[in-house]
Parts: sequence; structure tokens; C-alpha cells
Amino acid sequence: MNTFSTETLDRLFTAVEEDDIVDAETTLPTEISLRCSQDKIDDNYALCLQFWEQGFTREELVGLVDAFLANRDLPMPVRMRYKYIRARYKHLRFALRLYSKAHESGRLFHLTTVLMGHFQDAFRNGNQSNLKYYGAILRLFLSKPVWSLVRYTLRHTRLESESGFIAYRQDQMRKLRVLVANPKLTGKQFHDVRKIVSQQVSFYDTLRSIDPHNSEALTLSRSLAAINGLMGDKHDEMVADKLAGRRSYDEPAELNADIRQRLELLVAHYPM
Repeated sequence: MNTFSTETLDRLFTAVEEDDIVDAETTLPTEISLRCSQDKIDDNYALCLQFWEQGFTREELVGLVDAFLANRDLPMPVRMRYKYIRARYKHLRFALRLYSKAHESGRLFHLTTVLMGHFQDAFRNGNQSNLKYYGAILRLFLSKPVWSLVRYTLRHTRLESESGFIAYRQDQMRKLRVLVANPKLTGKQFHDVRKIVSQQVSFYDTLRSIDPHNSEALTLSRSLAAINGLMGDKHDEMVADKLAGRRSYDEPAELNADIRQRLELLVAHYPM
């Protein structure tokens, strides 16, 4: 695999950090190109893996989990550090779904990422029982044997071909079109929509980090990030309502008009 410079890694960190920022000035390009060479697929995955491997250590993450278990009200810099490590997990999970031949992130890696999310929700919302429960399981998934197995698997992932990658992205957009056609979405459907959008954001984030002069990648990255940000804010509300017992996560609800309009525009512009 290729190894990338500190500058490239910094650009990707900045792009990922901006993934929830809603920029009202961004617009989708008239045409979206689906071309992506095999070399780009290989490089994109290599950068995402390097971004994960060099962003933190196992010992640091275990230390953060232990710190939150001891005191959930840790200062903001500590919370942000955990958030940034989890962002690296999420970005690599998207990469595995996008670029791997199986379009799956692997059970152990996926479950670790999910557990990190539940753990973060618990300390954000002050849910002590969930904090202890997910923290205990997360520590098992971060043990040395599991960590070594996951890292080996990540380094020996079979990557998709150019034609397979294009077909996968088109299939994702067809699923998005079906979901958006529903007048109301359950929590799971809403999450599925955001997952598709987030994967697309991650793709263009990686492209523009490797090639900072790729204007199309930058435009699509920022346009999709706006959708991702709006949906992220809504999802945080849904999770908080579920944990507080105010509203069931699976109760169907209408999609925000701004989010729906942006999603319908994306589907209309995307080559099927």
C-alpha cells in the first residue's frame, strides 16, 4: 500500500471534521462522474487505513474508556479526543463498505465502531447504566488479541474492481431513492439514509485529501456534508428522545423539508 504524507493526513482530518458542518452556499454539480480508477480505489483505502492506524494507539483508547467509566463528566478536550478517534473508526468503516470486494466492514471492526457510538451516547446523555454496560463490552473488543486480529484483517482486505465500485455506488443511490420516496421514515430508515450519505461524503473527503485540486470532489464533499450535518442534528435528537423515554426510535416521522429537498436533488443528479 502507498503511504501518504502528514499534509495529506491533515487534509483528511480537516475534511472529516467538517462532515457535520452545514454550508448553505454549497450546490451540487450539474453532472456527477462515477469514474474511479483501480489506482484511486487502492489509494483511497490505503489512506483511510493509514488515517486509522496512525491517529491513536490502542492503549490511549482503552485509557479514555476507563476515564469515562470513572467519571462521565470529563472536560471537553477529553471528550473531543474520543470523538476524533471514533471519527477515524467511522471513516475506515465507510472505506471498507465502499472499497472492499465484500462491501462489508467485518464483524469485529463494525461492532467496535457501534459500541463506541453507544458509549459516546451514554456519556453525552448521562446514562450511567449504559455507560458501564457498553464500556465493559468495549474493553473486551479493545483487548490485545482482538485488536491484533482486526488489524491483520484490515491489512489483508480484498479491494473492489473499478466496475464493481461503480455498480455498488449506483445500487446505494437506488436504495436511497426508494427510502426517500417514503412520506415518513422510522428511526432505522432514517439511519439507513444517513449511512448512504455518509459513505458518499467519506469517498469525496478522501479524494480531495489526496488531490486538493480536485474541485468536483470538494464541491460534492461539502454538499453532501451539509445533508449529513442536518441529519446528524436530527439523529442526536432522536437518540436523546429514545433514552429519555419521550419518543420511540422506531416511530415513523416526516422527514424535514430541507433534508428531503437536498436528498431528492442528489438522487436526481446521480447517474443511475
